[in-house]
Amino acid sequence: MALREALAHSPFPVPKSGQTYLLAIGKGAPAMMREALNQVQGPHQALAVCHHDNQETAGEARVLRGGHPVPDEAGLTAAKEVMAFVAQATAEDQVIVLVSGGASAILPAPVAGVTLEDKMVLHKALLGAGLDIVKMNLVRQQASEIKGGGLLCAAAPAPVTGYILSDVVNDDLRVVSSGPTVGPIGTRSQARDILQTAQIWDDLPASLKSTFEQPDLALETPDAKNHLIGSNRKSVLAMADAVPQGWSVEVDATPLEGDVSDAAAYVVRQMQQALPGSILLFGGETTVVLKGTGQGGRNQELAVRVAESLQSKERLGENGWVFLSGGTDGRDGPTDAAGGLVDEASFARMKAVGLDLPKHLANNDSYALLEAAGDLLLTEATGTNVADVQVAILPKH
Repeated sequence: MALREALAHSPFPVPKSGQTYLLAIGKGAPAMMREALNQVQGPHQALAVCHHDNQETAGEARVLRGGHPVPDEAGLTAAKEVMAFVAQATAEDQVIVLVSGGASAILPAPVAGVTLEDKMVLHKALLGAGLDIVKMNLVRQQASEIKGGGLLCAAAPAPVTGYILSDVVNDDLRVVSSGPTVGPIGTRSQARDILQTAQIWDDLPASLKSTFEQPDLALETPDAKNHLIGSNRKSVLAMADAVPQGWSVEVDATPLEGDVSDAAAYVVRQMQQALPGSILLFGGETTVVLKGTGQGGRNQELAVRVAESLQSKERLGENGWVFLSGGTDGRDGPTDAAGGLVDEASFARMKAVGLDLPKHLANNDSYALLEAAGDLLLTEATGTNVADVQVAILPKH
């Protein structure tokens, strides 16, 4: 486990007096907390917060849950408890924060004047605008008491140490779960520019507009020691190590990000250039601009678009192909699927049941296409989150 390996090199500090406040937040919170409880020394208290799909226990720690990808009332309650939990710590204590992706939505802590309903409107708008996670979380930070170093301020004067499992490309720790133990990505004016450029400003509640229109303030956050313990790139390299002998393995050096249609075109080009007997591995996080009312997610749409482009197996030889795109957390968009697993016959299976693939894609209805073809990737919640992974297999025979 990533935390166990990290603690072998950077163990938990031991306070000279006082106690340790152990806090785990994000989709991997229960598993990270169980490992932490095996390692912590001396008196301690423990609290873990994850999403509703993860029903794991966390040892002796109390476990709270919140909504994802859209915040809910349970998450609002959990956020208040988190802030109260770390606020107990004194200068003689220490706060250990175990961060995994997903906490941006799981822990809504709206600033004064903004309601949970307002935050829900914001999150839904951001999810449908095709923004990358950096821009999304820059905006989220400016409307939150806990994000962008807000947790650090609540824990002061206690020293804070973070162990962070990254689910973002390039591993900017300010972006992972919106940087509760780090600091802000940008300013209110930058958030406003993002919202206006994405053409969602006019749809926001007045309370949020008022928040983003306030003058920029430099948030003075206390120093913290943050350790990156796992990432998408490390996971893709681990996948390469697990490939059986006899296969040619290619780990793509370019993170798969940006618009999902562009990403699909890139994957198809790489598959066309590969030799039979190759396994191509990708990692990253694409974006989708929601233009329809269908059901799906970025991984499902990526899989469908690859299947559409490679509908003729002759384009890759006679041996066929298989392509998987999945979220490592086991959830892709607001669905029960992690993504899609398609092959050279997927397009034909979709057509055989009378589905119009271009029409469904235009409606962002990739779930229905994959379900009809028997190509949904269903894993349940995995208890971790290191963004998305993709695998393309071109058999020898």
